[in-house]
Amino acid sequence: MKVAVDAMGGDFGPKVTVEGAVRASRELDIEVLLVGSEPLVKREYDKLDHSNSRVTIVNASETISMSESILSFRKKKKSSIRIGTQLLKEKKADAFVSTGNTAAVVYISNKVLGALSGVDRPALSLLVPTLTGPTLLIDVGANVNCQPHHLMQFAVMGRIFMESVMGRKEPRIALMSVGEERTKGNELTKEVHTRLMASSMNFIGNVEGKDIYSGKADVIVSDGFTGNIALKVSEGVVDTMFHMARTEIMKNLFAKIGFLLMKRHLKKLYKRVDYSEYGGAQLLGINGVCIIGHGRSNAVAVKNAVKMARDFVVNKVQDKIRAELSLFSEGAQGMKV
Repeated sequence: MKVAVDAMGGDFGPKVTVEGAVRASRELDIEVLLVGSEPLVKREYDKLDHSNSRVTIVNASETISMSESILSFRKKKKSSIRIGTQLLKEKKADAFVSTGNTAAVVYISNKVLGALSGVDRPALSLLVPTLTGPTLLIDVGANVNCQPHHLMQFAVMGRIFMESVMGRKEPRIALMSVGEERTKGNELTKEVHTRLMASSMNFIGNVEGKDIYSGKADVIVSDGFTGNIALKVSEGVVDTMFHMARTEIMKNLFAKIGFLLMKRHLKKLYKRVDYSEYGGAQLLGINGVCIIGHGRSNAVAVKNAVKMARDFVVNKVQDKIRAELSLFSEGAQGMKV
C-alpha cells in the first residue's frame, strides 16, 4: 500500500508532516510518498531516524498556502495538492492525505478525481468524541448550500463509513436542526426529515447542537454551513475551557497540588477530545481515498490521518459507497433496499 502525503500542508509544513509520515510508515508498515519541495522535505527527512521506514520524496515545485483563493487552485498545476491527487488518479498511490488548505483539497480532488457515480457533491465528514464513543458529523464544510437529495447522500455515505470502518451495525442516523420536533427547522431540514423517515436507514429524528457530543446518534447529517460552524464553535469551547482551567490552577497552591494528583486522569480526558487522535476529516464520495487533516495538526495527527487512509483502503469503503449509491436516485424518498 502507498499513501501520498502533502508534505507542505498545515500551519507547520514539512517540519511536522515529514515526521508524521515517517512514523506512519514505520508503525503501520506501509510506503509513504512525501509530496512537496524536495530540498525542504529532504532537509527535514534527514533530521529524523528513518530506519525501518519506506518513504519516497516526490517533488512539487509549488505550494498552496492556507489563505489562497480558488484562482491559485486553478493556476498552480505543480502544487503538492495537485500532484498528490494526480498520483491517486494514476494509481501510483492508494490514498492521499493533506493538512493544507481545505477548500483547495476539496476543489482539486473534485476536478482531478471526480465524484463517485451517484454522488452529486462529495462531503467532509469528521469523527467527534462523545460520551459513548465517536460520532460522525457530515458535512463539516465542503457544501454550504445543499438540496435535500444532497443530505440524503450524506446520510448514506455516513452510514456506510460507520458500518465499514467503525464497526457500528445499523448506525443511528440523526438530522441537525433547531429542535427535535419534525416541524422545527427550515424547509431543507423539514424535507430531509420526511425523506429519512421514509428510508430504510435507522433514522432517529432531529438533534440539536447540544446533542452532538451526547452519543445520542452515530451519524449526524447537516449542510456544510451549519456543520462547519458547529465544529468551529466546539473547537473554540474546548480550547477556552482548558486555557481557563490552567489559569485558575496556577492561582492557588492547593489547586496545583490537586492538579498533580489528577494529572494522569486529565491526560486521558484530553486525549479523548484531542483532534490529533482522530486523524482528520474524510472526503466521502470522491473517486479516491482523501483525508484532510486539521491545519494545526502535529506529527501524531498526521500519522493518524495516514492510518485512517489505510483503513479506508483496507475496508474498501469507496467500493461500498459506490455500490450503495447505485441504489439511490435523485428525488427518491430513501434507499431502495
